Amino acid sequence: MMPWDSFLTEQDRAVIAHGRFGRRMGFGARPAVVVIDAQKYMVGEDGNDAAWPSSCGDVGRRAVGEIAKVVSAAQAARVPCFFTRFELDRSGSDIGVYRRKRDLLESDHWCLAGSTGAQLVPQLQPGPNDLVFVKKKPSGFHGTPLLGYLVERQIDTVIIVGGATSNCIRATVFDAASYNYRAIVPQEAVFDRIPISHAISLFDMDRQFADVVGVEQALAYLQGLPAAPASGLKDGTS
Repeated sequence: MMPWDSFLTEQDRAVIAHGRFGRRMGFGARPAVVVIDAQKYMVGEDGNDAAWPSSCGDVGRRAVGEIAKVVSAAQAARVPCFFTRFELDRSGSDIGVYRRKRDLLESDHWCLAGSTGAQLVPQLQPGPNDLVFVKKKPSGFHGTPLLGYLVERQIDTVIIVGGATSNCIRATVFDAASYNYRAIVPQEAVFDRIPISHAISLFDMDRQFADVVGVEQALAYLQGLPAAPASGLKDGTS
């Protein structure tokens, strides 16, 4: 049972079958994990979500535990993990057109530079083979060094986790496909504020541009890899 199954009609299923959508692309030989915006402002805190204006609540906090499993397995296999942080200047000078859709929130619990909310969740600790960088737009590729690092490390598969499914995960998956990477989305390790947005976004990704899989499948793949040599790169932010 996939998250989107209850939303599809028989006509929808016929269209999918007729068009031969949703084939499996499978994992490649050289993966990386891309952790999108697993930050405090995205998951809030148990019992106090009202103080966190962008919190995804319990679903986000549950997903963080699954993300941690994926990251831990990747780090054990020396598979690089790239952590993005969405962060805006307190002046709003870098928010761009997004400000036409949403107010700049003056809160320490949002994604303002230097705020508590902009920090990575404490359950995720980048290792010596990992990198952390700031992004300003939905996609983890747009205006960041991600593509260059994937090319340098000869990556062919990106395992994308984090939030939110319908926004930054979706944008990152579509860009990954545009750059001809195999995109893998472990469904329990991505999260969203609105269940229908989460389910339909997973469906759209799985239909065309990614394989939506269970976390256990991603873990089995990572745990079965031969250990890669250390890259020698340090943690960092940009």
